[in-house]
Amino acid sequence: MDTVVSKLTVLFEDPFWLGIYEREACGKYEVSRIIFGAEPKDYEVYAFLLKNHSGFRFSPSMEAEKPAAKPVNPKRLKRIINKQLNECGFSSKAKQALKLQQEENKTVRKSHSKMQKEEEENRQFLLHQQKRKNKHRGH
Repeated sequence: MDTVVSKLTVLFEDPFWLGIYEREACGKYEVSRIIFGAEPKDYEVYAFLLKNHSGFRFSPSMEAEKPAAKPVNPKRLKRIINKQLNECGFSSKAKQALKLQQEENKTVRKSHSKMQKEEEENRQFLLHQQKRKNKHRGH
């Protein structure tokens, strides 16, 4: 049986409040970064998740670690949860996934701008050719 793990970390990164939404399912790990702006309340975060979850842009999938299948003592589980609540920031794995997404977006943006530049140069060339033809037309 596959387990699905979702985690949302809201933190302040000058000058905005950010949300790092991590999900792990079917052996794949993905991260999405959400910018809130002003400090969000709990109910605002929950409403935002419900409304915009389908529009999140997740990083490319990374291989997820397989968690140990043995049961965890309730007291230990409570300590783990308290430790996660007291942590500030987000995991380095999430940082790697966000960096990978940034690099992917960078290559897409470069190829798109290169294609636009070539189209513009081609349009300018055709316009120049047309002007030359119009100049010599009546002679």
